[in-house]
Amino acid sequence: MSRTDPISDLLTCIRNASRVKKETVDIPASRLGQKILQIIKEDGYIEDYRSIKDNKQGILKVYLKYADKKPAIMGIKRVSRPGLRIYAPKDEIPRVLNGLGTAIISTSKGVMSDREARKNKVGGEVLCYVW
Repeated sequence: MSRTDPISDLLTCIRNASRVKKETVDIPASRLGQKILQIIKEDGYIEDYRSIKDNKQGILKVYLKYADKKPAIMGIKRVSRPGLRIYAPKDEIPRVLNGLGTAIISTSKGVMSDREARKNKVGGEVLCYVW
């Protein structure tokens, strides 16, 4: 089965696993997925992730984070999708929950959080929101 939107699959796997309070979730590996998980880890929404090699595509094992039996990720939403791309210029980069959440932006200088994009003064495609 071919997947048309691997970013959406990644976000849905994380959302579903955190709602049923799983400790880990396995996701098909990709470089973009690794960059998104790195940003989510730096902002403290997941404990860690590991890249596991196999004879195929590889697996990203994500270790979810909980505080007092509540998931650290309260919400995760895909913004730009294959049928409707959403771009933000450098002056209009969105703030998630007035700065409490994180927007993940794909820019010409790589995938970065909304705070980094504002600091580097670059715009790009808004991939997702995490709060």
